[in-house]
Formats: sequence, structure tokens, C-alpha cells
Amino acid sequence: MKAINSKVRAAMLVVMLLCIVGIGAETASARTVVGTCMTGTQYPTIQNAIDNVTAGTIVFICPGTYAEQLRINRTMTLQGVASGNSDAVIIVPPSGGLAANTTSLFDHSAIAAHVLADVEATVNLTNLIVDSNTTSNPNNINACAPLLVGIFYRNTSGIVNHVVTRNQWVGASESDTNFNGCQTGLGIFAQSGNAETSTVTVENSSVHDYQKNGITGNEAGTTLTVTGNQVVGQGSTNGAAENGIQIGFGAAGTVSGNTVIDDVWGPDTSSDPADAAAGILLFDAASGVTVKLNTVGNTQFGIALATDTSGLDDGETVTSNKVTGTRIFDGIDVCSNGNTIHGNTVSNSTESAIHLDASCGVNPPVGGGNNNTVTNNIVSDATVGILKDTGTSNPTTTPNTFFTTGTTDPAGTARSRVLVKPIRP
Repeated sequence: MKAINSKVRAAMLVVMLLCIVGIGAETASARTVVGTCMTGTQYPTIQNAIDNVTAGTIVFICPGTYAEQLRINRTMTLQGVASGNSDAVIIVPPSGGLAANTTSLFDHSAIAAHVLADVEATVNLTNLIVDSNTTSNPNNINACAPLLVGIFYRNTSGIVNHVVTRNQWVGASESDTNFNGCQTGLGIFAQSGNAETSTVTVENSSVHDYQKNGITGNEAGTTLTVTGNQVVGQGSTNGAAENGIQIGFGAAGTVSGNTVIDDVWGPDTSSDPADAAAGILLFDAASGVTVKLNTVGNTQFGIALATDTSGLDDGETVTSNKVTGTRIFDGIDVCSNGNTIHGNTVSNSTESAIHLDASCGVNPPVGGGNNNTVTNNIVSDATVGILKDTGTSNPTTTPNTFFTTGTTDPAGTARSRVLVKPIRP
């Protein structure tokens, strides 16, 4: 399957815009509608419409609450529309909850995807709310498996625009001590396998109340573009260590212009070798990922680049981000090699603002923190400005600007291991 190029993506956006303003190619009589707010061929449920349209159809969904678990198996667009003063299309679990409906392309483990796009083609979603746990419609998953996912792009490409995912957690509540430590609950997930590809853009969307990760792209063949989103964790939690945005395990992509806050694993301490939460995490990502113009706050790591596989997660670019309020650990942790950390503003870091970290990899260590360029960053209110672990080599760490920083550019001692906790279903 070929990735979506810029011309195709532009054409897709034009079609979506034309439909929003009501001058799309479809006539009113040929229009596919879920509900009764518009003229056309009307269906009572979203899945009923999906199952009965031809590839390439735009399905217009009237405001309302739809108790469904969706499987999309052909090219299409699902688009929520306004009617009168209402503009909320809310997809909640069906009676009985969410069931396992697919498997991981990595380890074949069971996944319960609330909205599953599983077709080697293009699926676009716009102006929708995916709420995977409500008082009246719980997901009824009271175990660590199957993995719960709000929206799952499985070997599928497309655009997620102006979408909300929320309440991707299992158990009786978000703080249910029986299940809140489970490594489950992803807002939006893109994954590739079997030599196929997924080129997914998530933009202008709101992702919150996830148990493990907000927006995730994993595996080689996946290209995830995450731009202009609001990603909000649970705040301090004793459950799973959350990550706001993750690109990992060979996936490529860009993370730009997002606001990511409130990813904190409450039990962690500075001497604890357990796993901490991160705002933006690149873990074993493909080379060339760009992280730029994001605002990250109230996390344990702000932006973390880490690897346990030699050659992965090297050559990334982290530029012009604002990172503030990292609790316990570092504003920007660089535990891979040959990266560019440029023009960032980092403030209020409990440990270092920028850490060239040599601790990556266990048995054997693959090393990290080498040949990195750290320039033109502004650091204030940090215990250490730029911390260079013993064992790192060939850094470029000038020029940078420091204010109210305890120590600006020292050598340090490597930690026993990297602390971030990615997810790889």
C-alpha cells in the first residue's frame, strides 16, 4: 500500500471542506446519512451505513448518541454534522460493552477497538466524539486484556480531524486499584505490520482521560503526523505510567504544535528505578522524527528520546518546544545519538533541563547521549541546565542561555536505566 502523498492529502481535505459547506459532489438524494437531520439515504446506525455503502462514500452523521462498536472495512469518511444548535456525535459502547474485535500486528494479542479502521486504504474521521466508558454505557472490560483502544488504524491510512477521544480506561473507575495499573487504554493508535503501511494524521483533536497513552504510532511502516492537538492525561495517578504522545518501534513521523499536559505516575521518586510518565516519547523510533513547536507541562519527563536497540531513535530533531513543570526528572531527556536539540525553552525542571543520557539499554547497554547538538536553548529554574552523563561523547552544548539555574553544563553520573515506559501492543 502506498503512503498518502501531499497531493492526495490536499485533495482529501478539499473534499472534506466542500462537504462541510454543503457543496460536495454528492447530491442530496444520493447523500448517505445516519439519522434524519438531512435528506438522502438514511440509516439508523453508523455501522449499518458502513456496511451498505460503496468505497469512497462520505457518511454524514446527525448529532446524537450512538451505542456502537464500529468496524470500517473500506475507504470512506465518517463526518459528524450540525443540526440546529446541536453538533455532538457521540459514540459510546453498545449495551454489553466492548468486545475484542481484532489483534495486534506485533504480537497478535487481543484488542478491543471502539472504532476500528482495518482496510488497506483510506479512512477519514471528522467531528466525532469517541467515549469509551460512560455511566450508562460502560465498556465492561474488567481485566488487563483485551487492550482497549478508542480509535485504531490497523494497516490503514487517513486523517483524524476535530475528533475527541475520552475515557479509554478499564475497571469500575479511572482509579480502580484492581485494574488501573494495567498497560491498556489508548486514545488513538496507528500500527502497521505484514509489510503494509499506515500513514495517519491526527490534527485539531482533543484526547484525554486515557489510561496508558493518548496518541500512539508503533512499528515500521507507520508514519504518524500529530499536529495541533490537546492531549491531557489524568494528572497524578497510581495506575499505568502514561505517555501523552508516543512514536515508537520503527515508526516515523512528526509531532508539532500540540499541547500535552498532566502525565504523572504518582508513586515514582528520584531514586526509584521504576517507570515514569512522559509528555512526548520517542522510543526506538525511526531516524528523522521531528518534535517542534509543542507545549509540554506537568509531566515527569517532558520530551524523551530513548532506545533499547542500537541504531533506532538516532538522528531526531527537537526544536522550538516549550517544556515546563517536569516533576522529578528532566525537561528533555536524550538517551540516543546524533540528535539536534535546538531553540527550546525549558523551565521549572526538578532535575536537568536537558539531559544527555548514557543509560539506555540493558543487557547489553546500547549507549546513548553521544554526538548530540544542543544549541540556542533557553533554560530557567532548573537544578541543572545541561547534564552530560559520564560515558557520553562529542556533544555540542554552546551557545545556550541560562537563567536562575543551579549548574549550567556539568558532567554527571549515568542512571542505572532509562525510566520511561512505552507501550507496544
